[in-house]
Amino acid sequence: MDVRLLYHTPDPERAVAAAARLCYAPVGAAELMEGMTADAVRKVLRTIMTSGHFSALEHATYTFAIDGVSRAMTHQLVRHRIASYNQQSQRYVSYAEEPCFIVPPAIAADPEARQGFEDATAAAFAAYRQLVDAGVAAEDARYLLPNAMETKIVVTMNVRELLHFFELRCCKRAQWEIRAVASAMLGLAEPTAPYVFMDAGASCRRGPCREGAMTCGEPFERAPRRE
Repeated sequence: MDVRLLYHTPDPERAVAAAARLCYAPVGAAELMEGMTADAVRKVLRTIMTSGHFSALEHATYTFAIDGVSRAMTHQLVRHRIASYNQQSQRYVSYAEEPCFIVPPAIAADPEARQGFEDATAAAFAAYRQLVDAGVAAEDARYLLPNAMETKIVVTMNVRELLHFFELRCCKRAQWEIRAVASAMLGLAEPTAPYVFMDAGASCRRGPCREGAMTCGEPFERAPRRE
């Protein structure tokens, strides 16, 4: 798994503060952007974060490149609809050699289960290649490829959606692979806007767990990064 921050809004906290302050200022956002002191920026951010007026957070965006993850993970990721995605296409990319398949830790830890998993993915890919070599279009042959197949995706989210994403996917109840991705994304975003992201993550990082009867009962902890 390789998660990288490709780009983010320059000085995201100042951009958010200027957008929020514009609502009550007699001058334009460009002037606010240049003239607000660091203390003024922090004051506006504090008001935004404590009042729940999160619309201004949508003016800052982050773009991540995520490689070495499974199609099972990206199927979960794209359920977060307030985002932009571009994913490696199985329609236009045909595979001459067997690609990497992501093995869940529980399967990797069991030799018998792992052997069965590897046999099944190898058989699926062999059948895929047989179809492609016989002239079947990759867009049709790909129906045989399993969710375990490695893929690459680029995602852009605004800060408001990122905070929502981190709350759901950094939780210990989230599926292990998307939790690892979310934790890596949070680790990259946090230094760029430390006030906005200072308590981002599962709800237990800020107070009581919101999972109700489904709570794990454990404190907030980042998922280990899986190489």
